[in-house]
Amino acid sequence: MTTHATLVRELKTLRKGRGVHAGRIVDRVGTALAAACGITRADGPAAVRQKLVSRLTELIEQLPEDLHFAARAAFGLVPDVRHPLYQERVNWVAAAIDRDSRTVRRRVDEAVDQLAELAATTTPRDAAGWHTAELSVAVVLDQGQPEVLERYQVVIDGDGVDKLEFASVFPVRRRDVDVHLLYGGTLQDRSSAVERPGFTLLPAEPLTRGDTHDFAIRYRLSNRDAMHPCVLHVPERPCEVFDLRVRFEHDRKRLVRTFDGVLQRSDAEPSGTQHAVDRAGEIHLRFRRLLPGLLYGARWGGSVLCSARRAS
Repeated sequence: MTTHATLVRELKTLRKGRGVHAGRIVDRVGTALAAACGITRADGPAAVRQKLVSRLTELIEQLPEDLHFAARAAFGLVPDVRHPLYQERVNWVAAAIDRDSRTVRRRVDEAVDQLAELAATTTPRDAAGWHTAELSVAVVLDQGQPEVLERYQVVIDGDGVDKLEFASVFPVRRRDVDVHLLYGGTLQDRSSAVERPGFTLLPAEPLTRGDTHDFAIRYRLSNRDAMHPCVLHVPERPCEVFDLRVRFEHDRKRLVRTFDGVLQRSDAEPSGTQHAVDRAGEIHLRFRRLLPGLLYGARWGGSVLCSARRAS
């Protein structure tokens, strides 16, 4: 049985009875769900319950909005709904949203399937140390030296975070680009022979849980040929919003292929959606609730460095 299938089965077991408020909660959590929630054998019932509630709440936030309410109620995460049976909570949601119980059960099943996928492919925020609230990228291609501006707003999920590691969202050889930190700390270059410059940002002071931190990087490329025709972001940690703007040379007929959460495969090119630039020669894309390991961004020409296999 695959990890996804195992997680689906274990989540359906957990939602029975009182959900996360069930007695003997340690016995209700399967091995795959425990791993996804960071639960260890040393954790007692209170710690197990706390980790379950925290991780499920975090994952449910990443679901489509129409599934939030049903999913939270199904697992007993709505404070006012502590019914002892799963079906009673389903009936309560059905009455609250004026739908029949079959519709609610379908929504819960859809939520469980997506939660299993999220649990298998994402890292708990506490373990990651920080996550990205918003990454805004502006690419300017209508001048002799292309420029890229990356602005980050990150949220700290642990205590004592004194460095943030990240890489550029576009492929370029380090010797072909001038990098300048506009604000947010001190920048250390950790690029080697890789196709994307990598950096470590050192904030002025260590950051603690709940802090937000902003920083911005400007890249100025040596010439037009140095800019490969793509911005492809494969996040290593959760990202709530990725805002991308690309300005071309008033090429109104240009078509751009965009990727919104595409699974990378080594044996095939990723599927995407065609978009036309606007009358000003620009394209503006906004991606939400990005998942680690999936592909987001745009490609406007052919390049081996713009393949999905190289995007990360």
